Amino acid sequence: MNSKLKVLVIATSRKTRGGITSVVKAYENSPLWNKFHCKWIETHRDGGAFTKLSYLLKGFLQFLLCVPFYDIVHIHTSEPPSALRKVLFMAVSKLLGKKVIVHFHSFSVDTTIKSKYQNVYRYLFGKADVVLVLSKYWQDELCRTFGFKDNKVKVLYNPCTTEVSSKTYPKRKQILYAGTVNARKGYADMIKAFAQIADRYPDWSIVFAGNGEIEEGKALASRLSIAKQTVFLGWVRGEEKDKAFKEASIFCLPSYAEGFPMGVLDAWAYGLPVITTPVGGIPDIAIDGKNCLLFNPGDVDILAKQMDKMMSSEELRKLVASESNELAKGIFSVEKVTERLENIYQDLYCGVSHVLGWEN
Repeated sequence: MNSKLKVLVIATSRKTRGGITSVVKAYENSPLWNKFHCKWIETHRDGGAFTKLSYLLKGFLQFLLCVPFYDIVHIHTSEPPSALRKVLFMAVSKLLGKKVIVHFHSFSVDTTIKSKYQNVYRYLFGKADVVLVLSKYWQDELCRTFGFKDNKVKVLYNPCTTEVSSKTYPKRKQILYAGTVNARKGYADMIKAFAQIADRYPDWSIVFAGNGEIEEGKALASRLSIAKQTVFLGWVRGEEKDKAFKEASIFCLPSYAEGFPMGVLDAWAYGLPVITTPVGGIPDIAIDGKNCLLFNPGDVDILAKQMDKMMSSEELRKLVASESNELAKGIFSVEKVTERLENIYQDLYCGVSHVLGWEN
């Protein structure tokens, strides 16, 4: 590999909560980052309108100063506000003749490629040399919607970024939900399903780790008479997150739409058996009854049955946990994912080096 190759990464702030930040941090902490002389340009952070605008302008100015000296621009994007911001970066990159990767992290076709912003995505993906998506589902959707070929749209799974500490906590009879507490993630379905069987498992509880509709969740649990078996931790990180995952016995994500859920990857890393829905990237690897238990989004009755099945059998919990933990150590490991990304960079580099007359 020629050490001249340099990659400029365009993404949200290191301080922003969410999957994109976790993924880029994983790349940053891997050998790939130094190997390709990567630099992270931060274009967005949580806050008010002034904070967001000033961060974008600062990031764009930094980008203008840096981009002439880089060969590949790796743009991370997701929902329409993010995509609209990235149009500026794409336009300048292509004006300067740079190779561009667009890394698409969205969770819903309806809010992105099949929304009123479809032409924004058509522009970004059309101009890109490579489009990276999180699953075969998203590859099929982009190829079908925009008429792209598979060799332009490539699948790159999110890596399992969790580093499990050596600290131990006693296992509790808890079903953990980790992620934003909102309708898309299906938190209300989890409360309703647990309420169907809670009286048979008085020593079990459901635990929600994440910010969002916490008061609404508490009210629903109260109406269904399971308030004493329902816990809301709010947003957790560091030692609090470690404790929540290590104390839990089961992980549940009843989501309606995903790219590839980081919460499931976390659960695998902690060796937790998972109950989830076949959305986004989950169908790429899910085998119901082997490495997870599945149910269709919104099917509260089946979710209750799957909870019952998992809660009543420690043997099943151990079996499913063992299978899923192998995935975390295998194809979803940081090493395997960055190895594939390195190959993608190398393939683009061949085109760059040919144009510039470089030799290995």
